[in-house]
Amino acid sequence: EKTFFYDGVCGNNRGVSEERSSDLKQGADRDETPPRTPTGNAPSSESDIEVSSPGNDLDERLAKELSLKEAAAHDLSHRPKRRRFHESYNFNMKCPTPGCNSLGHLTGRHERHFSISGCPLYHNLSADECKGKASTRDKQAEERTLSHRQDENRHSTRNQAPTDRQLRYKEKVTELRRKRNSTLNKEQKEKHMDHRQSHGASREPLLENITSDYDLELFRKAQARASDDLEKLRLAGQVSEGSNMIKTIVFGRYELDTWYHSPYPEEYARLGRLYMCEFCLKYMKSQTILRRHMAKCVWKHPPGDEIYRKGNISVFEVDGKKNKIYCQNLCLLAKLFLDHKTLYYDVEPFLFYVMTEADNTGCHLVGYFSKEKNSFLNYNVSCILTMPQYMRQGYGKMLIDFSYLLSKVEEKVGSPERPLSDLGLISYRSYWKEVLLRYLNNFQGKEISIKEISQETAVNPVDIVSTLQSLQMLKYWKGKHLVLKRQDLIDDWKAKETKRGNSKTIDPTALKWTPPKGT
Repeated sequence: EKTFFYDGVCGNNRGVSEERSSDLKQGADRDETPPRTPTGNAPSSESDIEVSSPGNDLDERLAKELSLKEAAAHDLSHRPKRRRFHESYNFNMKCPTPGCNSLGHLTGRHERHFSISGCPLYHNLSADECKGKASTRDKQAEERTLSHRQDENRHSTRNQAPTDRQLRYKEKVTELRRKRNSTLNKEQKEKHMDHRQSHGASREPLLENITSDYDLELFRKAQARASDDLEKLRLAGQVSEGSNMIKTIVFGRYELDTWYHSPYPEEYARLGRLYMCEFCLKYMKSQTILRRHMAKCVWKHPPGDEIYRKGNISVFEVDGKKNKIYCQNLCLLAKLFLDHKTLYYDVEPFLFYVMTEADNTGCHLVGYFSKEKNSFLNYNVSCILTMPQYMRQGYGKMLIDFSYLLSKVEEKVGSPERPLSDLGLISYRSYWKEVLLRYLNNFQGKEISIKEISQETAVNPVDIVSTLQSLQMLKYWKGKHLVLKRQDLIDDWKAKETKRGNSKTIDPTALKWTPPKGT
């Protein structure tokens, strides 16, 4: 077994002969081609690559090679340096701007970009212009720092008068704004219209002659600074440019990792992290905006009517037509954790039943389920979700039990809308199993009817039969279907019920609800 080192990475290769290893080493010594840059060009710095002259004689070359070999044991500075260009970049990614080659950056400090925020072409600039503007901004920053240091030497007072330099700068800005033409001439208007018709939303509108040169330069500086901040977040892994995949959300006191893509607006999706108000479900870009929103938000519970309350658990009925924005935000939030969900914006035909847990700060979202106002197939659930921080605590079965409680009040037999997600199927299978075992445990007769079970539990007969088959409790014997009462399963269910207690159960007496008209 031989061990080789390639560029600092150790790899073990079995069955490699000594001659093969020596050939590899000789080939590595002969191959001194410098690594290529992301654009495909070899580095051209004379300090990185030594170019041999054909006029050198043999003695000079031998002496040079001998000296290099002697110094190799102590110094490796003679070897060509490997350049690393933006190691965190994924070169399979491309800028979404049509016709852009992803080279350059709006800040002028990076070699490549992969988003509109850093695209020079989108901002009607070239990569060289961005670099020139960056050097100009650096010079202005140095001058401003130097002037601030000079001003610090002055005596500090509460009502300090402006310096001569500040007065001259103020006059200069006032003069620049005064010179601005308030209206565009005919040629400028035609130029702006042609640009809009040619590029549409794929390019930024032309901003020249709209405002003063001073204000335009301030706006360009703000754009470059924002783009630089986004680039830093992307390199830190907090921004997923190009994939529009939100990785985490800040929801109340929790920071949740998302599971699936949700169609939030692009300006929010590309950030990688969203900040949400846990009461009104509005989504924001930063912690600062969320803090300001929470100081003004008056919501402490979901909109709609509270139809159930027992202890600190409440359920609110929210009409998608009356509270459209809230329901749309709820659907977008749910899609982050559901794979099969397709409803986002058309929420008017649905009712949403939102379960919350109350404390001294408000009613916190635990989960929800939605159902059609008029379902021809008697679906009692269209979509159901338990928030990740409340999973595996019994809340999912509470939501399912509550949906069947509503079906009992409506005197209907219900079933969840298909297809069910993987987690949804597991939850429903577990719930149907508990319902059937509880019914069989309390049943004292000799003949049992699937129809009677369905009418008493509001579970669809198809779901009852499939559950009995999965439990191996349904047999066909002498032309009749028999339901086997497996006492071992019933005993296991009793033990679990005793251990679990009654803390996570729905109390039918706590429901204050009448079916909406038209259902």
